[in-house]
Amino acid sequence: MNKMSKGRVLVAMSGGIDSSITALLLHEQGYEVIGITLKTWEYSSTCSTGKESGCCNIDSFNDARELAVSMGIPYYIIDIKEQFEEKIIKNFISEYIAGRTPNPCVICNTEIKWDYFLKKADQLGCEFIATGHYAQVNKDDVNGRYFLSKGIDEKKDQSYVLWGLSQDNLRRTILPLGKYHKSEIKELATQRGFDNLAKKRESYEICFVPNDDYRAFLKTRIPELEKKVDGGNFIDTQGNILGQHKGYPFYTIGQRKGLEIALGQPMYVVDIIAETNTVVIGTKEEVFKQEMYITDINLMKYNRLPNDFEALVKIRYKDSGEFAILSQEGNKINVKFANKVSAITPGQSAVFYEGENVIGGGVIC
Repeated sequence: MNKMSKGRVLVAMSGGIDSSITALLLHEQGYEVIGITLKTWEYSSTCSTGKESGCCNIDSFNDARELAVSMGIPYYIIDIKEQFEEKIIKNFISEYIAGRTPNPCVICNTEIKWDYFLKKADQLGCEFIATGHYAQVNKDDVNGRYFLSKGIDEKKDQSYVLWGLSQDNLRRTILPLGKYHKSEIKELATQRGFDNLAKKRESYEICFVPNDDYRAFLKTRIPELEKKVDGGNFIDTQGNILGQHKGYPFYTIGQRKGLEIALGQPMYVVDIIAETNTVVIGTKEEVFKQEMYITDINLMKYNRLPNDFEALVKIRYKDSGEFAILSQEGNKINVKFANKVSAITPGQSAVFYEGENVIGGGVIC
């Protein structure tokens, strides 16, 4: 290692602007940079050319390689399609079959990406790994624990999707973009002669779901599913049968459009009962609830929550959050919101914040 180097860092490179500028910034700051791309899916079958997704397509692989060559750094592509199928896609399908709505990007970050990044980092003698996420890694001076803070660009903050990172993950993670606004990153790309990066379109679709149509994806993967679940009952919150639906896996909590049932007023999905192929629908007011439980908990800033801990809780990525009281009950956390919130959805992530800092998160049950 170069004596002047700040250390060797393995940078996740997708070919998009965020990961590319991450690599460039760390290179300029004196790190010894090595690039890596994880091939998790056969992108040519799902992603259109020129579109950057949450992962990347085949053109983006080439863009990442070209950038690595221009920087004079080593670059690796690791094929983990088999592991991705087992841990992410099969879980995605089984969650919908169980009547829940999964968040595959969260699981992918914690159980696939960081796991493989750190294994490869160890093989290559890298002290750190880095990604292009808009968030910040900090350390508590009192208890020595690592935790995430929001990126300063509120519109781009991605701390929500990283709540599952462990202390070992965070200790070795660098997130340079957390201190920048997206507009600044585009300007940096232009200044360094990468106008093509600044002009790239971005997409936030799930990388393995074509056109963001999870219903079509489920039908393709389980051809008999549609026939098997078609004709279940819509019921109201009092248990009255209102009509028939096209199968419970094709609905999500809070959904209004596409119900294809006329009842004289807008109706929303309130609950999904997989065991009886039943979809409960109700008024907008009935979608709002004030309490929930979360499981699969990962705490960051503290190793245990104090009793009746107040925090801002986000129940979806673009959620602004609502204050709540959190109480640990065994391996679950009870969350009581100050005000009712819309569409609490089992399977989705709940992340709790103290100011700008991530306290932890879990899965809504």
